Amino acid sequence: MATSPGTAPRSTVLTLVGAESDSLLSGLSDVPALVTLSLRETEPALAARRLTAVSSPYVIHDADPLEHVAAAWVELFEERSTLGALEVEVENLLELFEAGAAVMPDYYLVAGPETIEGTWRHWWLGALAQRAPSRVLPVEASGAALRARLRALPASRPWPDLAWLRQVQFEIPDRVGLRDQPGAA
Repeated sequence: MATSPGTAPRSTVLTLVGAESDSLLSGLSDVPALVTLSLRETEPALAARRLTAVSSPYVIHDADPLEHVAAAWVELFEERSTLGALEVEVENLLELFEAGAAVMPDYYLVAGPETIEGTWRHWWLGALAQRAPSRVLPVEASGAALRARLRALPASRPWPDLAWLRQVQFEIPDRVGLRDQPGAA
């Protein structure tokens, strides 16, 4: 799913998003068996090549491959979007993954979720987390909390195929994940 055959990362890939991710990322440079990469603003294909070149057991970076889809989803529900923008972003992203030009992280670490604005919080901890709840991990925005989380990553089922993104426009922020629970209307 993440890259072309033979080019999958050899490391467990973690993407750090949320509050103070820049300073948190730089504060991890001394952790054994962990490579830190600042890849924000890097083209997805270049980021994928850099991630697949790492041979350490773990690599953490700040370039979210779903960033444009997430932003389009947030804009849709904040009524700031152009009609069809989310669908275009989803198709562009799926093409990148199909071409091996993007890498889906094994885990998202969401730093300081309590400080993330409403609709963005619903993206990270709702729309994205419902697909693989143990793969989206909230963590306090501190170096100590992040280091503790890295020592205790949960085992989990892998991410489902990204085709679910074609229906993400129907994931309503305050209701995402609720329809499958008993008693949810």
